[in-house]
Amino acid sequence: MTGRLKDKIALVFGAGSSGEGWSNGKAAAVAYAREGASVVCADLNLASATETVDIISGEGYKATATTADVVSSASVNEVVKEVLEEYGRIDILHNNVGVVTAGGPEQLEEEAFRASLDINVGSVFRTAKAVLPHMMARKSGAIINISSLASIRWTGYPYFAYYTAKGAVNQATVALAMQYAKHGIRANCILPGLIDTPLIYKQISGNYASIEEMVDERNRLVPMGHMGTAFDVANAAVFLASDEARFITGVCLPVDGGQSCSAVAGV
Repeated sequence: MTGRLKDKIALVFGAGSSGEGWSNGKAAAVAYAREGASVVCADLNLASATETVDIISGEGYKATATTADVVSSASVNEVVKEVLEEYGRIDILHNNVGVVTAGGPEQLEEEAFRASLDINVGSVFRTAKAVLPHMMARKSGAIINISSLASIRWTGYPYFAYYTAKGAVNQATVALAMQYAKHGIRANCILPGLIDTPLIYKQISGNYASIEEMVDERNRLVPMGHMGTAFDVANAAVFLASDEARFITGVCLPVDGGQSCSAVAGV
């Protein structure tokens, strides 16, 4: 690798995986490490975060695992405190935690709707609130929020709460970028399209007659003819976190094989 993040400290919330294979958060943590960053892998499931750390350590890079619940300010604050005590700073804040909640307004219970907002966009608020004072003191920092193509396009799935929350993530990122630009802090978000991750086999495959049908249909919907991988998202995150993107802030970047430009966005 090129060492684009040499000596940087990256804190990745949602660095584990919901199953075997590469989640977006897991890939981002590994990609940051491969470019020279020391990575703190935070996840609600400590074993999952530890698995990511084992991969990074096995490749000869530096990472530590910790547990974090992004709906708890106390938990987020404790993680940030741990990182600052060990490393003295946080250069990169990466927010990857998200949850898909099925149903339209008629089907959703109010509690489920609120929970979706609390996890998907509340996590961005809590982590930014905890990290920003330290980035401001150093007049430097990069925030990467993982949104979704669903934030700007109908994707064919009845995910009212998810569309709503991810749309909020986009504008929250813009707000961070504009308010803190004068403090040397950049904020950008990535909008993954149809990505082949373990999550889709758990949360989306039930919308299809078979897993094979799901994969074929999702491949068909992408103008490039295939779903992306978690490393397509991770590589975009590395760029946005690096000094190569020093003049880029407030961007909501689709990583979707062109689907956001297509006339047919969803199933």
